Amino acid sequence: WEHYIGCDGSPDPTVLQEINTFMSLWREDPNEDIQFVMEKGKEVLNLIEKLQFLLLDTPPNEITEKERVQYQGTILDLQNLLHQKYNGATEHLLKDNSMSEDNDSGNTQVVIRDKNITLCIWANLKKNVRFKTHVFPEIRHGFDLPKSLAVSNVAVCIFHTHYDHISPLWLQCQRAPKPEGSDYSEAIVESKEEVEAAAEEEQKAEGELRAPIEEEMHPERLKSATSFKENTDINEKIEEVTEKKSGIIDVPSQVQIPVALEETGEEEVEEVTDDNLVDLRQFVPVGGVYYVAALRLPPLAREVKSWRMVEVLEGGLEAYPYPPESEETEDATHAPIEITLGLSHDVLYSEDPLVARWDPAGQQWRTDGISNTTYEKEERKVHFEMDAFYTIALFQDAHLHMPYQAWELHPTGTDELLLIVTTAFAEVQIQVKEHQCMVVAVVVEEEKVLSSLTGKWMSPVQLTVLLKKAGINIFPGEYSHKYVRVNKKAPLAEVRAYQQMALVASAFAFSWSKWNLESGEEQIVFKVSEHLKAEAVEDEDWSLYMFNGQRALRLKITEASEAFSTQLEDHSEFHSTLYHMLKDFASTKAIDKVETTGFLFIDTVYQLLLATRVLTYS
Repeated sequence: WEHYIGCDGSPDPTVLQEINTFMSLWREDPNEDIQFVMEKGKEVLNLIEKLQFLLLDTPPNEITEKERVQYQGTILDLQNLLHQKYNGATEHLLKDNSMSEDNDSGNTQVVIRDKNITLCIWANLKKNVRFKTHVFPEIRHGFDLPKSLAVSNVAVCIFHTHYDHISPLWLQCQRAPKPEGSDYSEAIVESKEEVEAAAEEEQKAEGELRAPIEEEMHPERLKSATSFKENTDINEKIEEVTEKKSGIIDVPSQVQIPVALEETGEEEVEEVTDDNLVDLRQFVPVGGVYYVAALRLPPLAREVKSWRMVEVLEGGLEAYPYPPESEETEDATHAPIEITLGLSHDVLYSEDPLVARWDPAGQQWRTDGISNTTYEKEERKVHFEMDAFYTIALFQDAHLHMPYQAWELHPTGTDELLLIVTTAFAEVQIQVKEHQCMVVAVVVEEEKVLSSLTGKWMSPVQLTVLLKKAGINIFPGEYSHKYVRVNKKAPLAEVRAYQQMALVASAFAFSWSKWNLESGEEQIVFKVSEHLKAEAVEDEDWSLYMFNGQRALRLKITEASEAFSTQLEDHSEFHSTLYHMLKDFASTKAIDKVETTGFLFIDTVYQLLLATRVLTYS
């Protein structure tokens, strides 16, 4: 619908005829001007983003296997076409002889950038060994070439894409996590009598948030069709059983995020035995991809009278081989290429990044061939040596910000709230308003950083992708529990806690409690306070509640108590839902506010809680 009312002339990426026509027309377009390619590239990236979010957002039972494979294929075709066009534009720049000349060395250089790419090119026209080192001052990228390259007919290109079109598609389209544990599906299919008893009481209330049980997909590049079909069949069975057995989950979700699959969380994770191989379950690329290449200088354009003559090469851009490929030099040692990369302020590197190269043969990221890496935190630069020219990415531990040190969720207005997640390195503030959310601030050592991320309204899925790209991963993945010490809770209790927290979040504040670590797997403990004002919640206003998915109660202990106890608060009783439990102590104004809360707001809060999993990763 948004595409239809946009009426901007761009193709619908889900319609094969439209997208094929778009790609064919651009592929045949001879215009290699870099500015034209950059503008067209923005449109291509927008189409890729639409397909990626479609794969992330669409419930498995609403997308066919054929459609999923088609979308993945289209993404790959668009990525390849975009890279080909940038190669053509680079060749055009080298031939055009329009790059600025350095007064000292006589060599030429150019830096072209926008919000998506940064292209740095240096042409070695004079072949003087004294000028083998160069730094692009605006970007702070630089290199130091071996002497053999400094006297060669070579150009050096550092092409930084702020996106990642190299890593496997499953990493780019990674969906939200599921609560681990083989007991999830068993917990869902509980006795009919217990469910109907709980449902009968709940139907007296306004109704609760629906949490569809979906699968978590991690598609690999065009090889996921079979596994997707099998997982979908399993998922449909779980959903069918859930719908029959559960009378609690009634309100449909506008944007659905997967919760669980019928598989064990304790299954063995295949160990990475190659020390040089980057485990993409443990490390994630941040800051985009750097294509560092040595190119043979193409013949320059010549002016003959009023004519401009350019020699057309059939093969296009040709890589300059280094180390040289000859029998005589097979066993010889070659000087390394020294590279310096200036890092963007739009990415947070909380620890020294891991530098890795892409291996096109094995389709994997590797660390061999990279040596002597140094990271200058204050200068925001990374320096390393390579034994050949590679495509480079900087990696960070995917679980650097887990487990969280604290979290708090409190309403700030009508269908508005603020979620604050505090990690060992940063404090992340996320605002929710109706069906959208926004990064309010990322605070590191009392200083606000990543200002380019703040102030933009988006969906929860878009927010997840945005923060991950910026190096702030507060969204556990499928294998996160293997790398993080998790406060494991019963999946059914955890999911229902998120549902019911979202249901009342417009009038009640929630926060972490140290007693959640002491309550065992079956019980979840958190702090709750009625919150109808703009001020922060005072310590004395918090009360402790315990919930196991089927029974909620208010505890007598406080956060300052010396020992954990499940004793009920005086003059209180337990209820089957958190809503009814809070109703015993809440004001009429608070309950009225809960009952008039919009469903889209409830669903958005639920998605955010499920994505961050604050109850188990704190």
